[in-house]
Amino acid sequence: MFYYLLKYVLLGPLLRVVFRPRIEGLEHVPASGPAIVAGNHLSFSDHFLMPAILRRRITFLAKAEYFTGPGLKGRLTAAFFRSAGQIPVDRSGKEAGRAAIREGLGVLRRGELLGIYPEGTRSPDGRLYKGKVGVAVMAIEAGVPVVPCAMIGTFEAQPPGRVVPRIRPVVIRFGEPLDFSRFAGMTEQKAVLRAVTDEIMYAILSLSGQEYVDRYAAVAKAERPDREAAAKAERRRGLPRPPRG
Repeated sequence: MFYYLLKYVLLGPLLRVVFRPRIEGLEHVPASGPAIVAGNHLSFSDHFLMPAILRRRITFLAKAEYFTGPGLKGRLTAAFFRSAGQIPVDRSGKEAGRAAIREGLGVLRRGELLGIYPEGTRSPDGRLYKGKVGVAVMAIEAGVPVVPCAMIGTFEAQPPGRVVPRIRPVVIRFGEPLDFSRFAGMTEQKAVLRAVTDEIMYAILSLSGQEYVDRYAAVAKAERPDREAAAKAERRRGLPRPPRG
């Protein structure tokens, strides 16, 4: 109930005013039955924009930190995400990854839409990073189509660290569903999972026009503070700033 209150009364209308989203390819999202919507992840706002514009309810796998914050703010945030239909996912370790897959498969077996960001975390710089293979496991095991989705402009509207988004238009673009039924029963083959994931990421890339980075976003994020500290030190010494990697 609260999901639809957010969508149609509270949050949805506000998001449409702030972002003025232009929707392309919405007909590619199945009107019924289970499917995965796999998108790039540029902004905190992505969690709410896609549910606001889709006709169907969609459930996202969200990082567990949104559900475990301390104090009143943490409890309110957790309650909000649960009410909005988000499922907490612990992103540390292989067992956590398997738990996330089990949760996602549960959503699909109920005949619902599952939203997932194959990059695993928000892009630190607006580029598209290497996808993790969990999306391939779920698509093959559940035997469902994958609809690629590109969020365009949300990084500029609300980059990492910005609490209040800028008022500016964005584009949400859906591509044709991808069918991986030919790989049924092959979820134990790493090469197959990698190939399926790369095909999904290429479809997202074709829709978004982003620069692609063949590295995991989490690794780039971990290295970013070190690069920024080195750049500041070099500027203090009067040396040129090294190129972004």
